[in-house]
Amino acid sequence: MAVSIEELQAKAKQLRKHIIRMTTAAGSGHPSSSLSAVEMITALYFGGFMKYRPQEPQWPSRDRFILSKGHAVPALYAAMAEAGYFTVEATMSLRKLGSVFEGHPNMARMPGIEASTGSLGQGLSIGLGQALGLRLDKLDSRVFVMTGDGELDEGQVWEAAAAAGKFKPGNLTLIVDQNGYQQTGATKDVLDMRPIADKFAAFGWHTQVVNGNCQANAFAALTIATNIKDRPTCIVSQTQKGFGILPLLEAEGDLNYHGKPLSAALAEKAIAFLGS
Repeated sequence: MAVSIEELQAKAKQLRKHIIRMTTAAGSGHPSSSLSAVEMITALYFGGFMKYRPQEPQWPSRDRFILSKGHAVPALYAAMAEAGYFTVEATMSLRKLGSVFEGHPNMARMPGIEASTGSLGQGLSIGLGQALGLRLDKLDSRVFVMTGDGELDEGQVWEAAAAAGKFKPGNLTLIVDQNGYQQTGATKDVLDMRPIADKFAAFGWHTQVVNGNCQANAFAALTIATNIKDRPTCIVSQTQKGFGILPLLEAEGDLNYHGKPLSAALAEKAIAFLGS
């Protein structure tokens, strides 16, 4: 699929608006954690890196995306809506009683979700299993996993990293959304796991460190990763929580802004700030 960076940037802006609207309508959720991940998710779904069929979500030859940082699921719902899995209007039921748009991904209730996540640390293990299964089935499909950087505190991540280094699935790409914060504060203060890329490289992974909020850099990093065939790849995507509306969150005096939606008034300002 031929697409320009400008088109991806426009799509990313739409995703940001959807994220803000659905979390504010819900009165709960994690908008800032979702906003940091938008450029990578936009590139995956609309940059030609993933094969998928919205009308046939269980198509065997599809590529898989696992959002291990499941609290950022508004970003995934926004992308899936724009891709045609369901309407944008439907996502406005996020976190409502009985809605399939749960606060974390639930594959049992929503076709197109590849793993039920949100108990942090599990996504890479699931992705490794899927990548190895695809290899056994001789399917030319890729698995993309996105974790947060706070999530790297979990030991299960490193067990999966070591196992992937051993089995060398060339169809597995990990994206670490390194936005510098987790629930209780800055990652450097809670448990500093830097340098992240060096740790994955020590397990035999191909690694990159990029500005993940630059759409061109996100696209370039995924291009490189998908051309690596002999080992797993890790993209350390350095981002900012709340990217796109960060000046508004700074004015609120909270750089983390974790686990709370924008007020109706602030959401209106944010939509206007993003522009048309």
